[in-house]
Amino acid sequence: MQDNSRTLKRSLSVWQLVVLGLGFMTPMVIFDTFGIASDITGGHVTGAYIIALIALLFTAGSYVFMIRAFPSAGSAYTYTQKAFNSHLGFMVGWLALMDYLFLPMVNALISQIYLTSIFPDVPSWIFIVAFVAIMTLINLLTVKGTANLNSSFVIFQIVMVAAFVVFAAWGVINGTLEGKLWYPQAIFSTGIDSSTMIAGATLLVFSYLGFDAVAGFSEETTHPTRTIPRALFLTALLGGLMFIVSSYFVQTLYPTAADFEDFTASTPEIAAKFGSVVFQVIFLAAGFAGTIASAVSSQASVSRLIYAMGRDRMLPSSWFSHISSRSRTPLFNIVLVGIISLTAIFFSLELAASFINFGALIAFSFVNLSVISHYVVKNKMLHSSRDYLRYLVVPIIGTAAMIIMWFSLDRHSWTLGFIWLALGFLCLLYTTKGFKVKPAEFNWDAKPEEPTISA
Repeated sequence: MQDNSRTLKRSLSVWQLVVLGLGFMTPMVIFDTFGIASDITGGHVTGAYIIALIALLFTAGSYVFMIRAFPSAGSAYTYTQKAFNSHLGFMVGWLALMDYLFLPMVNALISQIYLTSIFPDVPSWIFIVAFVAIMTLINLLTVKGTANLNSSFVIFQIVMVAAFVVFAAWGVINGTLEGKLWYPQAIFSTGIDSSTMIAGATLLVFSYLGFDAVAGFSEETTHPTRTIPRALFLTALLGGLMFIVSSYFVQTLYPTAADFEDFTASTPEIAAKFGSVVFQVIFLAAGFAGTIASAVSSQASVSRLIYAMGRDRMLPSSWFSHISSRSRTPLFNIVLVGIISLTAIFFSLELAASFINFGALIAFSFVNLSVISHYVVKNKMLHSSRDYLRYLVVPIIGTAAMIIMWFSLDRHSWTLGFIWLALGFLCLLYTTKGFKVKPAEFNWDAKPEEPTISA
């Protein structure tokens, strides 16, 4: 009989999952990255968001097929492990770890942009240190109420995005703001360079990472094969709709990156466009709240992922499976992620975001390839035209889209990405004793190793 005390509680509904997914996506992030994306795309940010959404919807389809086959936690790591082998699964999991490690850094950089706009005379590194310290302390003290905290912050952000769209449209209509209500150039214009659009879509892919996070809650969801697919598509579509609509109205107000005084810190300038000091304060507060919620959630998630890998002896168990007896949290992992997040002092927002995408695009690619391996190669399930569409056409298009965007990453992202990949390979060699044994795989019947506990 299965010990329920060692399993996750199945309690999450579709809309709870959607809220969690949107919390990871951080709706207000569109304003933070808009200036950078506008510079890359030549003023076609909305078009880049549409391209990214379409590409990811094919991958979302592949997630659905793999969730139905393996309704367990682990997402891309689990699917690759089951569809191919445990060695490749470990490497995909290692690259996915890179995404979650850099996400708190991105949030620290965004918070630094907000606070520098308010306190320009304070050295920017102080804000990063303070933000990381607060984020780490929250995770060290408690994890209770995280879902409720995320819900309130997500609602706050959605309200502010909606308010921005309404105020921008009204301002353009009555002439108080310079812009056009009909501005198709935000999406497409003659002579547009397709490579710049792809590069922009590649940068913006990290905005959609929340839908991947939804797949990781399969073991905490009732009827996961039905609930997760619905939540996954709703998260991608609702998040995509917010990004596309809001970016369209920002583009009408700021047609090119040159219209910003500093396009790398676009949020304060967008808030100032409306003149009202009260609106600016609330707008910036919503953005800052989003960075806190996303940072706390991502740090908590990655610390648990590292803990799970340590418990399974994929990483040194004595360190990474350590749990504090007081807070019952993986104390060492939380502090480690906090220390890593401090390196945001040496990065730009654009560079940190591109590092996230290196691992994410590879993980997404293997989710697509896992569909082909599991359904076509292993189980020979091509019996109808519908099967060909679901198990071959959709994952092929999804894989091709991810590969195209992966090759559009900048050289800095490639350099750090391959260094991380090499470290993972060395770790795999060590844990498998030179490929003589398999890395640990999840066993439903096995009793997990008891974690080490200290005061």
